[in-house]
Amino acid sequence: MKIVFAGTPEFAAQAMRAIDAAGHQIVLVMTQPDRRSGRGMHLHASPVKTLAIEKNITVLQPSTLKRNAADPDKKAEAESAYQQLAQLEFDAMVVVAYGLILPQDVLDLAEQAGRFGCFNIHASLLPRWRGAAPIQRAIEAGDHTTGVCIMQMDAGLDTGDVVLMDELKIAHDETSATLHDRLAELGSRLIVKILNALDAKQTLIRIPQAEFGVSYAEKILKSEAEINWRLGAIEIDRRIRAFNPFPGASASLGGEPIKILNSALPEERIQRQSATPGQIMGASKTGVYVQCGDGVVELTEVQRPGGKKMNAKLSLHAQLEQKEASQFD
Repeated sequence: MKIVFAGTPEFAAQAMRAIDAAGHQIVLVMTQPDRRSGRGMHLHASPVKTLAIEKNITVLQPSTLKRNAADPDKKAEAESAYQQLAQLEFDAMVVVAYGLILPQDVLDLAEQAGRFGCFNIHASLLPRWRGAAPIQRAIEAGDHTTGVCIMQMDAGLDTGDVVLMDELKIAHDETSATLHDRLAELGSRLIVKILNALDAKQTLIRIPQAEFGVSYAEKILKSEAEINWRLGAIEIDRRIRAFNPFPGASASLGGEPIKILNSALPEERIQRQSATPGQIMGASKTGVYVQCGDGVVELTEVQRPGGKKMNAKLSLHAQLEQKEASQFD
């Protein structure tokens, strides 16, 4: 099978590796333009572009695929990308966390006679958590299960027919980082299964998504990261784990910003009538207890400015030794 692959982050790169390892030929890669990041704000290639260069695969990086874009430069970028796709010999497209909308004219290229269409790896059990951040939103909402859908793409936002689905249980201590890795592995296996089936001339069964149970996973904003200690412990714990690694939950302690990377709920109920939300209640075996609006959350891993990730008990030992109670803002 000759594949056009569109994706950007590591989640997509893992699928790309699996497709290549299964013997399918990736003839073109589309990924987002290089972004500036890090302290020096240097340009960095996406994980997908890095892998494509390693494999000597042609890379396209248009900032948009909309040929009717108002900006002349973007319009020219989109037209150039479209023409290269139109002239390319391929069997199917695979899209994984690409980050750009594929307009109908691009989807039509993949649906031409003799081609199998455009397939998307989506990290949720559709129609739940359509959109940009399904992994984080599933943890934040307290979902017990999630999974991967291989979807035959249409012009809607994750509305296409599902051709293959499998689910995973979300562990009580799951972070977006750990769940990301498990879903990436699952998605890689499923897309290879689909491509192998197509290569063997098997007919795929397309199942339209249900009209009920639809929810949208909005993009994670940095502004969501600051912890509101007046919320319940269950909600705070979910948010801390959902926002690991990005954007990383945060709180201020004595004017110092602290990034809170991991947490848990104590097995026993810990509550003081006089405690206020954000107050450090003492040490546990693995971290520190902090009072919430309802209940107590155990912070297990934190990071101070310029420091490394550390066990919360070790990092906050000075606050634990103070006679007066320390307070997160």
